[in-house]
Amino acid sequence: NRNGRIYPEKILKKESENYMKLIDEKRAMGEADHPESSIVAISRISHNVIDLWWEGNVLMGKLEIIMSPGFITQGIISCEGDQVANLLRKGLKIGVSSRGVGSLKKEDGKNIVQDDFELICWDVVTSPSTPGSWIYNEVPSKEQQMSESKKTDKNLLVDGLNNFLSE
Repeated sequence: NRNGRIYPEKILKKESENYMKLIDEKRAMGEADHPESSIVAISRISHNVIDLWWEGNVLMGKLEIIMSPGFITQGIISCEGDQVANLLRKGLKIGVSSRGVGSLKKEDGKNIVQDDFELICWDVVTSPSTPGSWIYNEVPSKEQQMSESKKTDKNLLVDGLNNFLSE
């Protein structure tokens, strides 16, 4: 990914299976932005992951944005989820990025994530490190997601400005 780390599929599969337990217990919460902490702070929760599945070697997920009654009925932003929902409502493109802890091993100049990796959560971010990790209202096909990941950051900026100017 863009942060220079390689996540072996077997490690990501093991951790996604472990994460399903949190999903089943309705404890798969994440935050807006990537804090430095390995603790998900209740005051910064913006969403809850409600499903994970594999499409080939691509891990997909579904999340719900945690919105306050004030935002739902009157548009008043009073929590992180309201902020995320408002950005999505305005058509802004935001992504999802995993947060975890573990060691890296340098192999052929690449940082390989090791077996001690522990997935903490997925956070909502403006620039996901994994290509194609964007939030969609409906699940895109794997092909749609991969074609989106071929856009450069410059293209994303231009698209964002065009969307802003057209409103």
